[in-house]
Amino acid sequence: MSVQEMEKHVVISSPYSSMREQDMEEHVVIVGGGIAGLTTALGLHRLGLRSLVLESSENLRITGFAITLMTNAWRALDALGIGNSLREHYPLISRLQVGSSVSGVTSENESPDANEGYETRCVRRKELLETLEKELPHGTIRYSSKVVSIEGRGYHKFLHLADGSTLKVKVLIGCDGVNSLVAKWLGLQKPVYSGRSAMRGFVEYPDGHGFQPRFHVYFEGGIRYGYVPCDDKCLYWFCTYSSSLQHDEEMQENPAKMKQFVWNKISQLPQQAAAVVEMTELDSISCSPLKLRLPWNLLLGNISKGNVCAAGDALHPMTPDIGQGGCSALEEGVVLARCLAEALLKKPRNEIQNEEEEYGRIKKGLEKFAKERRWRSFSLISAAYVVGFIQERNGKVMRFLREKFLSRFTISISGKMADFHCGKLNISGRN
Repeated sequence: MSVQEMEKHVVISSPYSSMREQDMEEHVVIVGGGIAGLTTALGLHRLGLRSLVLESSENLRITGFAITLMTNAWRALDALGIGNSLREHYPLISRLQVGSSVSGVTSENESPDANEGYETRCVRRKELLETLEKELPHGTIRYSSKVVSIEGRGYHKFLHLADGSTLKVKVLIGCDGVNSLVAKWLGLQKPVYSGRSAMRGFVEYPDGHGFQPRFHVYFEGGIRYGYVPCDDKCLYWFCTYSSSLQHDEEMQENPAKMKQFVWNKISQLPQQAAAVVEMTELDSISCSPLKLRLPWNLLLGNISKGNVCAAGDALHPMTPDIGQGGCSALEEGVVLARCLAEALLKKPRNEIQNEEEEYGRIKKGLEKFAKERRWRSFSLISAAYVVGFIQERNGKVMRFLREKFLSRFTISISGKMADFHCGKLNISGRN
């Protein structure tokens, strides 16, 4: 069956099918202006390829207040050329303090491989996205551009937008989050609810908070609560716990209720730990269900199909227990940009004979990306789930094992997952 014939069977129904074929034509389109989308766009820009990022919101999509960036994330940022500009604002987190008020046990561990290049810093999410954005050429991001359907015809994809316009594209990259339309087009199953939720908050201390640059975490009655300094005046905190979707919906509508819920859960912790939540303003707290893609779906499903692929949360939503959601999105953007650029730029465009040859090159580039990321994504999702299970499981036996043996095991897993190098942004064998 030819590409044209196959594409006729791969159409997400669209009310715009009868309109003219396109208002505009773009070579590479990235759906979603989050971490994965902007990283991919910047990686392509560094390699000499222009892309267009379609973002559905009116401005930068900033969900969450801060993000813990680990070793693999900093390697990706260095590959993009923006690592040092962020490092200078955020201290190195070199130690992890683990506590439990039930047993009274508190232990302090050095971060994995702390003396071998391991690097963790807590960064404001807004600054990370703004840094990525300002490095992109003007006009790369088109805001208020929601894709409502995808149609495949021949060697192109047609994106129908909510404003009635249509884009004809040669390469489609889905970085559109957990509820990704592109992932749906690829045939990936919907992410599933983990049975857990997370509340997150951000606190600013005008006169300084006085905490050392350490990651503080407590395990308490089936919850995991922790906080980490961003700088001398700001702290980011989180609380993950077993929940239901109905509970989350009720919480999301009432920040005061969120704050009281967390306070009740951690009221037995040391005063300085609980005071972090007490200091949080109501507009600096959020609640969200934790979802993940079943890892075997990535082994059996399509990460890429023809000239379409998914990345970031669109590809591998995971629980936050090893801190790799945003980190892996950064490394993934670098890998994807390199694979696509290698496919398109090893041979000058003016020497590519026709659309069929170009399509073939794009397909091979995205297949290489999928091959590199399939097992990595599987490992990240699985490791996060296992660590979350160990950390939040309640009961005397599990608590004893966690405090005596498993805390070091989970730290080791997190360190191993972070010890990944996405490589540099260069094209081997380029003419």
